[in-house]
Amino acid sequence: MDWLFLAGIVIFLIGLMVSIALHEIGHLVPAKIFGVRVTQYMVGFGSTAWSRRKGETEYGIKWLPLGGYIRMIGMLPPRPGDDPNKLRGSSTGPFQGLIDTAREAAQEEVRPGDEDRVFYRKKWWQKVIIMSGGPAMNFVLAFILFTILLVGIGLPTFAPIVSPDTNTCVIPISEQRTECKATDQPTPASQAGLKAGDKLVSLDGKKIETWQDATQLIRSHGAGDVALGVVRDGKPMTLTVTLIAQDRPKPDDPDTIERNVGFLGVLPTQVMQTQSVGAVFGHMAELTGRVAQSLLNLPEKMVGVWHAAFSGEKRDPEGPVGVVGAGRMGGEILASDLTGVQKLAVFVNLLAGFNLAIGMFNLIPLLPLDGGHIAGGLWEGIKRGYARVMRRPEPNYVDIAKVLPLTYALAFVMIIMAGLLVYADLINPLRLTG
Repeated sequence: MDWLFLAGIVIFLIGLMVSIALHEIGHLVPAKIFGVRVTQYMVGFGSTAWSRRKGETEYGIKWLPLGGYIRMIGMLPPRPGDDPNKLRGSSTGPFQGLIDTAREAAQEEVRPGDEDRVFYRKKWWQKVIIMSGGPAMNFVLAFILFTILLVGIGLPTFAPIVSPDTNTCVIPISEQRTECKATDQPTPASQAGLKAGDKLVSLDGKKIETWQDATQLIRSHGAGDVALGVVRDGKPMTLTVTLIAQDRPKPDDPDTIERNVGFLGVLPTQVMQTQSVGAVFGHMAELTGRVAQSLLNLPEKMVGVWHAAFSGEKRDPEGPVGVVGAGRMGGEILASDLTGVQKLAVFVNLLAGFNLAIGMFNLIPLLPLDGGHIAGGLWEGIKRGYARVMRRPEPNYVDIAKVLPLTYALAFVMIIMAGLLVYADLINPLRLTG
């Protein structure tokens, strides 16, 4: 296996571990600010690879880079009849929380003076902030990474600059070849003397700013002579070009053929185009909507993953991908023929998208996800606000442990989904190219 491929996997996993670590810091910092006693901060699962205790918290790294958690005292209130000094513990990590509850071994004795440091006794809005901190950190990371991508690196786009890969002959779309034959007709571009690196700036007096502009103007003009404005080596010049009529695939729908459109015969050059900070908000808003739609369609998407894994169907590029699949993408990126800047751009985009997806997935209002705890805190706030308005006694703390059966069911489904994704990512991976 290519060492660049392995290096790409390692780099992505490191980036993922950093994202997980910062997600848990998003929980840890507000928990400590609000006085909750945090006994553990762990990145990863399984056996502990390294740990160190600082104050009352043990900080560590575990061997399996599949998540992380912080352990807070008294995340769940005592059951009716329990010793009030005995509290059931849980964790922000979904699988770790399931294990703790399943074993019923997470009861932890409250030390003297810790009675007000348990999670369940905190104000409802403090609970919401603590549990929202993880997803919020993912959104902040996604925004920072998308800013680096759009503002600092740029997105790949086609510019109206003649590419060196441009053919000098007209190849019918019915023939699957790229090499010219002696019998092929020269393109209007080659006859007019266009060269690689020439920038198209106008056609028949109409301004060209993007490759889409050039395509639209050329096709709509049809056959005939036209004045083409170009910039060559920094010098503007005008060429007279005789466009011809050709059948060409539609730019936004290659399966649809447009008949007798104007044809020049040039290919664009791919460049990295930077954008403003304001564009980052629009970019994230668009992706957030797409991720939200994907989450709503997750059951249907997982059916597609099943067919891809066991029937060999093509993976949906908009479908879910697991850590294994994303790691493979990281390897493909580094081992690809892209330039260094293009590799960096794709890598940053992949990690930013992963953070956005993790943040939104964790906001689903079901346990053991962060969104389930957030929903519990909001419900407690509604109950207490209603009681205050109606001048009724303050209600008890919301006991989210009552929905543990649903938690078990959802956790089981999540484990099955994770296993299916791992299998599909190994057998029929979603690739960046091809």
